[in-house]
Amino acid sequence: MPSYLDFEKGLSELAVRIEELRDTAEGSDLNIDAEIDKLEAKSERMLRDTYARLTPWQKTQVARHPDRPHFKDYVEALTEEFVPLAGDRNFGEDAAILGGFARLGGRRVMLIGHEKGDDTASRLRHNFGMAKPEGYRKAVRLMQLADRFGLPVVTLVDTAGAFPGVQAEERGQAEAIARSTEECLSLKVPMVAAVVGEGGSGGAIAIAAANRVLMLEHSVYAVISPEGCASILWRTAEKAADAAEAMRVTAQDLKQLGVVDRIVPEPVGGAHRNPAEAIATLRVALEEELDALSGESGEALRAARRAKYLSIG
Repeated sequence: MPSYLDFEKGLSELAVRIEELRDTAEGSDLNIDAEIDKLEAKSERMLRDTYARLTPWQKTQVARHPDRPHFKDYVEALTEEFVPLAGDRNFGEDAAILGGFARLGGRRVMLIGHEKGDDTASRLRHNFGMAKPEGYRKAVRLMQLADRFGLPVVTLVDTAGAFPGVQAEERGQAEAIARSTEECLSLKVPMVAAVVGEGGSGGAIAIAAANRVLMLEHSVYAVISPEGCASILWRTAEKAADAAEAMRVTAQDLKQLGVVDRIVPEPVGGAHRNPAEAIATLRVALEEELDALSGESGEALRAARRAKYLSIG
């Protein structure tokens, strides 16, 4: 059984009922295929209706779904070849941000992204996708490599935010994020970023200040989490749904505000229900954006990027 979110209670109950009917019919002469087909059709309608009117807080929950594809899934299905590169040449390796040379649709690129992990051990190893300074300094190193070899940069953003621990602050977290953002804006090669889950605060923008910013349909992007915003404004995280509404965190809101450039559709019910389809759709979008930027000069790319961010707001 898939993992169901709080607002999917009706879908969960239907799924349980369908499984019960199948178990009842197995090994007996009962023919209840018509009843099962009826319930499956009802479930499909309910799924479409539910996801057609998600609230910002519900979209936040979808963006955080544990079964949503992660960086390693995109690497496996998105690229024909991937050569990982590690370390910031200063302190150490940060597994919250991964990257390396990749081949996307026959085009050589530098692929960088957050990795949250998909089980307890990997989540701890990747620090739940919350990077420390060495992660952002590694991203800077990889972007500089890409610039040197004339390779487009593609980034996949999925983080609740940069790691807020004491050690990260001691090693210059704010400075590292600022340097990474600066490097994005300084590149003379095309850069395309895609928010594939959560885009949280400076931890996201540090690798997302691109020529073109894409968002998956049910991803979110904000300066702070809804819970964090609610804790500041109302002194309680229980107001997270109100905060998400006020912050306009959804792809649809951010496209309207000019913060992102393109919304990439997800399969019905979210990317976690059909990761292969979600990744294939994103692949097409990335290739189209890279094709559109490929003829621009380095100075034109940098100037357009600067103009883009100065015009927001």
